[in-house]
Amino acid sequence: MAAAKATSPREAGHVAIIMDGNGRWATGRGWPRLVGHRKGAERVKEIVRLAPDMGIRWLTLYAFSTENWKRSTEEVLGLMSIFARYIQREADGLAAEGVRMRFIGDRSRLAPRLQRLMAGIEARTAHLTRLNLTVAINYGGRDEIMRAARAIAAEVAGGRFDPADLTEAAFSRRLDTCDLPDPDLVIRTSGETRTSNFLPWQAAYAEYEFTETLWPDFGPAELTAILARFSNRERRFGGGKP
Repeated sequence: MAAAKATSPREAGHVAIIMDGNGRWATGRGWPRLVGHRKGAERVKEIVRLAPDMGIRWLTLYAFSTENWKRSTEEVLGLMSIFARYIQREADGLAAEGVRMRFIGDRSRLAPRLQRLMAGIEARTAHLTRLNLTVAINYGGRDEIMRAARAIAAEVAGGRFDPADLTEAAFSRRLDTCDLPDPDLVIRTSGETRTSNFLPWQAAYAEYEFTETLWPDFGPAELTAILARFSNRERRFGGGKP
């Protein structure tokens, strides 16, 4: 499999998406919320398949947050079943398409079977490069930062790390995303304009797009339009205009 082409500063090489609105999509039609989540999983398949042709080399999807455990037991169990089914059903297709899949978030609260499925597809696709697909499950930005801080504190206490050597780069290496570039563009669907604890460290200089479209209705045409707008933005990363 040939390596993906390099992206220019005007291309969104890493796109992160807060996939919101599945439940509202379903309830607006008089259907159970899980129907919306299943429809949302179908949308994921479509976007993943098309992303490389849009210049996207890294795609990070917010699937389940540390706060989502507050939802009903039925919905949480249903979501976990959808995650497991997606991994099982899409493993062959992802490998054939050259998609590397990995996960970020605290796995300790997830069912052992789901953890095994996650580890299995990560190992199976580790050598692939056409698209790097990262799925955030039981992920929260503050939780991630706290886990990294605890790891550094333990290293300091054990005499393995000198606090004087702590830099942004050293801290970033303790984050779940240590082997990913920072996102260029963060998209949130469903009309909400919150970042909801998604990649707060990594997205410090990302561009944001908020769309009214519910995730099950978010298609290639809208993604293409958002990428076109991104390409016209001037990203100065804190610097002034020339």
